[in-house]
Order: sequence, then C-alpha cells, then structure tokens
Amino acid sequence: MAAECSFDIVSEYDEQELVNAIDQARREVQTRFDLKDTKTEITQTKDTIVINTESTLTLKGVRDILESKAVRRGLSLKIFKPGKEEDAASGRVRQVIELQQGIAQDLAKSITKTIRDKYPKVKPQIQGEAIRVSAKSRDELQAVIALLKEKDLPVPLQFINYRS
Repeated sequence: MAAECSFDIVSEYDEQELVNAIDQARREVQTRFDLKDTKTEITQTKDTIVINTESTLTLKGVRDILESKAVRRGLSLKIFKPGKEEDAASGRVRQVIELQQGIAQDLAKSITKTIRDKYPKVKPQIQGEAIRVSAKSRDELQAVIALLKEKDLPVPLQFINYRS
C-alpha cells in the first residue's frame, strides 16, 4: 500500500523583506523631489503600516512607492489591506494599512470544499490558520496546487511541508 503524501497551505509573508521594502520606500520618499518636503512618515507595527503625509495626492504616491518596493522584494500585494484615509493633526492625512497573514476560517472552509468537490480522494483538514492536504497520489496533490493557483483568492497562498 502506498504511503500518504501531504503538504500544508498557508498564507504568510517574509517579515524581513517587508521591513526592507518599507525602509527602501522611506529612503525614496526622502530623496524624491516631489515628496521631499512633505514630512511623510511610514511606521510599522506588528500587523499594520501607518502612512502619515501632507495630502491625499502625496499619500497615493507614497503607497505606490511602497507597493512597488514590496513587489520587487517578492511580496504579494494581497497582504496589504488599506483602510480609509483619515484626517490627522495639522491638516495632514493618515492611512492605516493592515497586514494579512493566515487563512481565515470561512476562507479555509471554502478552499477545503473546492478541493473536496474537484478531488474526492484528497483529504483537506483545517489546522488553525493552515490547511493540511493529504492523498495517496502525488499527482493529485500537484493537481490541487495547480487548481488553487488558478483561483483568485483574497490572500496569497504558499504550499509548504511537502512530504511523500
């Protein structure tokens, strides 16, 4: 009898790459001619990024810079969940961008249902913020990975811990 093969589906991002992208964005904002005198601040906490700047127009420019730096460092734009623009002190504008990590319970249920409908022999299991997928055939597991890569899900997925 063949052994079970399995892998985990997770939604994570490399925190060090995010720190590097934010640092590069700060440096570019300080040196770029149109943004130099705006006194723009980009601060990061564990699960948010806060941009505080002069106007809505400069906020859009700073977000574009941040997103381009993140993409260059291999981060998906799906990890950013921008909040509303809000007024800050002294007529400035602030925006809080939430960082998404992990697969929400309702999304995990929808992913497992999709897998079960398409591949009945594959067994997906929700384990916290990850999904363990196991089957007897490696080909079925690779087909599941291909299926999920085709879908446009609201979070970036990584496939880790492939065991055969």
